[in-house]
Amino acid sequence: MTDALPTSVPVTRPDAARLTVLSGPTAVGKGTVMAEMRRRHPDLWISVSATTRPPRPGEVDGVHYHFISHERFDELVASGQMLEWALVHGRNRYGTPRLPVEEQLSAGRPVFVEVDLQGARQVRAAMPEARFVFLAPPDFDELVRRLVGRGTESEEERARRLATAREELAAVAEFDHVVVNDDVTRATDEVLALMGLAAR
Repeated sequence: MTDALPTSVPVTRPDAARLTVLSGPTAVGKGTVMAEMRRRHPDLWISVSATTRPPRPGEVDGVHYHFISHERFDELVASGQMLEWALVHGRNRYGTPRLPVEEQLSAGRPVFVEVDLQGARQVRAAMPEARFVFLAPPDFDELVRRLVGRGTESEEERARRLATAREELAAVAEFDHVVVNDDVTRATDEVLALMGLAAR
């Protein structure tokens, strides 16, 4: 049995915001869509998150994430230098450094951040004028298939991530837009259109 997902959510906020927040469950393809957006629009500024988890094979510090210690993360939170942060899957913390986002917005550039549900809620509290986009799988079975196919988590970790994913999918109505990632090219086109950028 598959969990049906809505394909649209009524827009209740203006689309003129320069900050776009992308969220969605594990293994839905957020990183793949972001990479395609960056390929098409190299000038699009995408925030690089900080995390306390170790790098996965092929990940580069400062490109995929800022990999930092728990102690350094504590310092950034305590000094108000995180726009949002969250403990993810009960193990590691992820956060969006505030200053680079504010600098890019002040310069009038479109800014794009990718966060989990907790992070999206914190950004909404701090910057309610932002545009919030939820990237959804075609159905829950497809999400399971993608996570298993990725092969980067243990069975226990997969179970934890899927439990979190169910909670995130239940919160889809909190977002301004829902984009179903059944095809990366089409999903990227839709996100770019929401931002007013050409789908080239």
